[in-house]
Amino acid sequence: MSDQPTIADPESWSCPLPLRDTERIVLGHGGGGVLSEELIENLFVPAFGGRSGAARDSVSLAVDAGRIAFTTDSYVVQPLFFPGGSIGELAVNGTVNDLACSGAMPLALSAGFILEEGLELLVLGRVAQTMGAAARKAGVRIETGDTKVVERGSADQLFINTSGIGVIPDGVDVHPERIHPGDHVIVSGPVGEHGVAILSVREGIDFGSTVETDSAALCFLVQDALAAGDVHALRDPTRGGVVAAVTELARGAGVGIELDESAIPVPEAVASACGFLGLDPLQIANEGKMIAVVAPEHSDAVVAAMRARPEGAGATVIGRAVDDHHGMVVGRTAFGTTRVIERDLGEQLPRIC
Repeated sequence: MSDQPTIADPESWSCPLPLRDTERIVLGHGGGGVLSEELIENLFVPAFGGRSGAARDSVSLAVDAGRIAFTTDSYVVQPLFFPGGSIGELAVNGTVNDLACSGAMPLALSAGFILEEGLELLVLGRVAQTMGAAARKAGVRIETGDTKVVERGSADQLFINTSGIGVIPDGVDVHPERIHPGDHVIVSGPVGEHGVAILSVREGIDFGSTVETDSAALCFLVQDALAAGDVHALRDPTRGGVVAAVTELARGAGVGIELDESAIPVPEAVASACGFLGLDPLQIANEGKMIAVVAPEHSDAVVAAMRARPEGAGATVIGRAVDDHHGMVVGRTAFGTTRVIERDLGEQLPRIC
């Protein structure tokens, strides 16, 4: 695809013969020897923006005053490439957003790869390039990593683990215990796009228009929201969607949350796809949205700050915390009635991240 990042043809890599004899991953690429070194130096290091120093077993980071946030996540999405994104940028953005949920700005990421024997090097190179581009867009470097290779049939092409460290600025305090009845619940934009994008290519279903993933790093959006008003809690509605995120917040705070279902932005293509397949768009995964619970007198300012950024252009208030049905989420329908919104027992769509 012409709009996808590419890497140099393996024939042009400045390395000894072994890599030039294969266009696919072999077990030796994970063995810690010459092949491993060549893979790192010729594929990963250029894709991630070069080295910041000599190769070491760990990276040394200078940390400003403040608290440290640390997170880790693994990515097994299938297919590896989908409308608007890939497993590579998903891994970077997902980890950056987990840090952002603590109010942290990312400082550094690590990347661990489990590669299946036989994986095409050009496929791996495309994934690495998208990771590097996503990290640069988020203002963070992939500073360290690891590569392992398993026998053909022992993995599905490739899996990625990313970990991230971030710094929480002084004065930032976001956690569910700060939620109080009356607080407003804000979503940063339309929901359900990532899960439907994955489903459309995985199952080969044509929904009449292309739905692209919403995958994006939200660290700058979160910092602008924090500067605009009193944000009490943050959560990214990934697996389990909006329902899982607000349920976790309600349980952590010991309050109820009431959602105004008619206010929740669901794109027409997502609504149509979910209606066709019997899925709930509020429980479909997102990879570029943030839920913020905000003091009511500050919600207008926080929404305005989010809308000032492209990744938050659709931000809106979708509900409120209430001193009732503690730990539960209810939806107020367009008819004025309410219903309890239960989380699904499992995943509606497995392997979406």
